[in-house]
Amino acid sequence: MKRAAALLLISCGLFAQQRPQQGSATGPAAQAEAFWRQERYQEANNAFRIAVEREPQNADLRVRWGRLFLERFNKAEAAKLFEEALELQPNHAGALLGLALVAADGFDMRAVQLAEKACAADPNLVEARELLARLALEDGDTQKAIDHADKALAISPEALDAMAVRAAIDFLNDRESSPWMDRILKINPRYGEAYATVGRFFILNRRYEEGIRFYQKAVEIQPRLWSAHSELGINLMRLAQDDAARRHLVLAYENGYRNSATVNTLRLLDSYKNFVFLKSQDVILKLDRKEAEPLRPYIEAELRRAMRTYEKKYGLKLDRPVQVELYPNHEDFAVRTLGMPGLGALGVAFGYVVAMDSPSARKPGSFHWASTLWHEMSHVYVLAATKHRVPRWFTEGLSVHEETAVSPDWGDRLSPPIIAAIRDKKLLPVSQLDRGFVRPSYPDQVIVSYFQAGRLCDYIAKTWGEQKLVEMIRGFAELKSTPQVIRDTLGIEPEELDKRFFAAVEAETKKTVDGFKQWQEGMRRLNAAAEAGNHDAVIAQGPALRDLFPEFVEQGCAYELIAAAHLAKGDKPAAIAELTRYSKAGGRNPATIKQLATLLEEAGRGAEAAAALERLIYIAPLDEELHTRLGNLWLAQGNAEGAIREFTTVIALKPLDLAASHYNLARAWKAAANHDRAMEALLQALEAAPGYKPAQKMLLELTQ
Repeated sequence: MKRAAALLLISCGLFAQQRPQQGSATGPAAQAEAFWRQERYQEANNAFRIAVEREPQNADLRVRWGRLFLERFNKAEAAKLFEEALELQPNHAGALLGLALVAADGFDMRAVQLAEKACAADPNLVEARELLARLALEDGDTQKAIDHADKALAISPEALDAMAVRAAIDFLNDRESSPWMDRILKINPRYGEAYATVGRFFILNRRYEEGIRFYQKAVEIQPRLWSAHSELGINLMRLAQDDAARRHLVLAYENGYRNSATVNTLRLLDSYKNFVFLKSQDVILKLDRKEAEPLRPYIEAELRRAMRTYEKKYGLKLDRPVQVELYPNHEDFAVRTLGMPGLGALGVAFGYVVAMDSPSARKPGSFHWASTLWHEMSHVYVLAATKHRVPRWFTEGLSVHEETAVSPDWGDRLSPPIIAAIRDKKLLPVSQLDRGFVRPSYPDQVIVSYFQAGRLCDYIAKTWGEQKLVEMIRGFAELKSTPQVIRDTLGIEPEELDKRFFAAVEAETKKTVDGFKQWQEGMRRLNAAAEAGNHDAVIAQGPALRDLFPEFVEQGCAYELIAAAHLAKGDKPAAIAELTRYSKAGGRNPATIKQLATLLEEAGRGAEAAAALERLIYIAPLDEELHTRLGNLWLAQGNAEGAIREFTTVIALKPLDLAASHYNLARAWKAAANHDRAMEALLQALEAAPGYKPAQKMLLELTQ
């Protein structure tokens, strides 16, 4: 039996209760435990079912059965059994612990509360203390982790998981060895769980290479620790070591360890046959072969622009190629981030490997792929510069800051959850901001934490200068804590920074926060007026609502309603002005931006129309119509190079009218005075449609 399971049985008194009640060591409960030890899980499940049917009032049996479900990847059934146990026996320590373990698996704040309740119900429940130690270290509270681990050891000097937490603290502090690991291996030389625990903490701290080494040690001393094989495989894959990853994942799977992470990661590896790897000296692009050709020019150009910018700004040249992976299926990308706390849903950086959604994975207008790429590439440089020793709040905040630094319309904007957090004063002190990413205490706290961290980096750059952010990177590279870095770099205490920053945020957002309820009510009336065709009311009431919450650019925003009302009244200049405001505020609805481009083109403002559509490439780059329109606009503006790029993309998108597309490309090559390439494009147009007259005419002109 696993050590933790045995401790739980003892703490719940299950052995003591079973013997007098059943009078036999061969009853269904005992059989269930025996099957469990033998990894005969279905038989163990059946035996537990019989045991519970015979003793429906026995809360301990339901707890043990729940732990079996928890071990076998069924958290929902496990939680249900733990809840049933609590109905039978309120404050059942084992049931509370079980629910805490379920919550901990999802980085749920309730894990801490439930584990504390378990300790209160049974002060000698070692596993609950060990869990609290683990949770504290996940939150970055090293002293609290030590305190809980020491309390567990005071109850049981052989609390191996408590020792593993202490060992993890040593190794995270760059010690080559730990006396705690020596104690563990002296008690149980085959306890690979200890190394796996250390590996997990390195992974949570984004120190992937070191985490992998500890998982490798775990499976070396405990080859049948299938959970460690799975984690090792997943993390090898995160560093693009796919062949080695598959070996460990297959080994875990074939030995019955088939949790969702293992199964889905193997499926993802199988799907890689649908991808192409486009390699150059310092960049590897991994793209789905169906969209690689049209996406590559834009992704690679933006990637290299980001690398040039960060190399200069951070004073760091990467020592190995960066691999950027784009997934057209969001669920495939989600598999890459399993078990990682506090991640945005768009991209993730594993050191020198970046994985993110492809533009095709999201509804057009809901995803700005370029800002995500810049965000993740900032992580690549900051993690490299600090050797992955950087708090989550800073690297996330700096990445959000960098998005807006590229273009004001790229970055994060105020949203209702953020407004509520500012209103209710839920922003965290900087020294505790990591908790908002790792273990949120209320819905949307991760979103709020991204916003807060980004605005804090904005505030530092605005108040002390951009260079201070670079100095902070160097401070974290020297293994200084957040308070130390703030004192050394900014010359103030963290509490003073909090005070100034909170005041600045409140002043900056006061109009929107104070008027949010008024804005909500006003927008309901404005939408009703728009639906009723009351254009004068929309034009009269809309601007005030727009200015009350100018960062709101989602569907049905005031900008769109006002512009539509102006168009309905035939006032195109006013509509252009409103849609221009919308675009500058960060609006991303492709139809709305195309409408702006059309109005600008009709007004003879072709360069501005092209600029509007150029911005749309960062939002919906697989739109054939977009590239055709932009190519024509660039031709009209004398930008032959831009036209060549756009018409080449149209052809890569495999349009229905190939002849017209190749003809357009020929026009662009002709404008660039490259008659050979123009001739080549014309021949391809005529190959697609031999009777295509525009191509015939241009071919005659070129041959003459």
